[in-house]
Amino acid sequence: MMAASKKSGGHREMLESMYSVLALVFILVAFVELCDAAAAVDVYRLIQYDMSGSPFGSRFASLNHHAASLHFPPGADLSRTVLIIPLRELNITFVRDYINQKKLLGGLLFLLPEVFSFENGRNKQIYETEKIKELLAELEKLLINANIPYPVYFAFENDEIDTVLADIKKNDEIGQPATATTGGYKLVIPTPEPKKVASPTITNIQGWLSGLKADGEANQLPTIAIVASYDTFGAAPALSVGSDSNGSGIVALLEIARLFSLLYSNPKTRGRYNLLFGLTSGGPYNYNGTQKWLRSFDQRLRESIDYAICLNSIGSWDNELWIHVSKPPENAYIKQIFDGFSNVAEELDLKVGLKHKKINISNPRVAWEHEQFSRLRVTAATLSELSVAPELLESTGGLFDSRQFVNETAIIRGVKLVAESLVRHIYGHQGKNVQIFADDSSLAVNPAYVQSWLDLLSRTPRVAPFLSKNDPFVMALKKELADHTDEVNVQHEILEGIFTFYDATSARLNIYQVFTVFA
Repeated sequence: MMAASKKSGGHREMLESMYSVLALVFILVAFVELCDAAAAVDVYRLIQYDMSGSPFGSRFASLNHHAASLHFPPGADLSRTVLIIPLRELNITFVRDYINQKKLLGGLLFLLPEVFSFENGRNKQIYETEKIKELLAELEKLLINANIPYPVYFAFENDEIDTVLADIKKNDEIGQPATATTGGYKLVIPTPEPKKVASPTITNIQGWLSGLKADGEANQLPTIAIVASYDTFGAAPALSVGSDSNGSGIVALLEIARLFSLLYSNPKTRGRYNLLFGLTSGGPYNYNGTQKWLRSFDQRLRESIDYAICLNSIGSWDNELWIHVSKPPENAYIKQIFDGFSNVAEELDLKVGLKHKKINISNPRVAWEHEQFSRLRVTAATLSELSVAPELLESTGGLFDSRQFVNETAIIRGVKLVAESLVRHIYGHQGKNVQIFADDSSLAVNPAYVQSWLDLLSRTPRVAPFLSKNDPFVMALKKELADHTDEVNVQHEILEGIFTFYDATSARLNIYQVFTVFA
């Protein structure tokens, strides 16, 4: 009897345990998330890279979390939440503290004003331009120098996402943030995790315009090199168009090549100087491409270079440009270059200043492109609106460097300055007030040409590790230079050094409105 009673009690306990488990299952399945697609937008991921083995940028790409605004309740758990932050509302101290203190987040989505979009921004009115640029530059510097263990994306403001954000703010303000039980909005990016970019290539494009040799002349003609780096680096590789840095330099080089091709097309006006045009890659990475390009020269060509002028960021200045050099200002060659530019600048009602920065051969850091020439004992200078050398990975075509903030008139004035200075040097007209490229002449600078190329560059991201050898943009540069020179050569190299890059630079973000109900 006792055995039967014990057996019956054990059976009852087992049944009660099963009922408890079943009840829990019913409770769990009772919460059902019903999703309604609210919006889908293009997003651009924060760059992911390693430098000397240390990780930087956003280390993840996929998203599947609820969304919140900056109005989230105090003490809220954000470890599985994506914060949506419009640039106009950005509190840089808040973001810096979250990143530096390694607080848990599901992700970050920064909303940029449409004025920064290379598709829609050009015709937009710009308000508080400098304030917005400075804020974005500060944010970009913070993000690219941090190791962030969650996805970080950028998107442009539009009506759809503004409506979603307004709804999220309203819920956050009444203390009802999105969770698995309250509903709200969910952000989903179903993308594979990023992979390393294997053996990224850099491509240098060289154009050669031959000078006129006298009959029977055996000596090689001297050469002047005009150089500009064309690739960019920024917080979002898919948005790094670098309209000023260094789109303005590329445009200026192409227009100078066009002008001298016209001048050299007539044997009577062809100068007794060869002109070497170089569009180089790897600029943000210590001008790695420039170094490889120069080392490919034979000694005879290198020794024939009278001097090189590198063009860097000349599209956003008012009345003063700077010539940066490595040799002392009292050096005879430097003095000749500076005097030539100064004389022309004075006639054009511009100012040109001289900045001397001695290079340290043992330091791999290369601040200006001309320093790669100087390391090989070739006289060179950089013309730039920047008075001070930027830090590594700064002023290389970031998010704030877009078409809206570049003035083609500034580029045109820069072209006139360089072209007239070169032509006086070539033809021995130093100190003479002679304008070869005068307005309204057949050799005048073409504003439409400058504008069309500036517009193209301002909608073309150019981060070197994500440009293939035969990228349409690279091919377009090659074709354009070929139209204005006698011979064009292309050099493909592997980007070497301390950098490793990762793919997954853009994606499609799906935003779902989630309703949690009891089944």
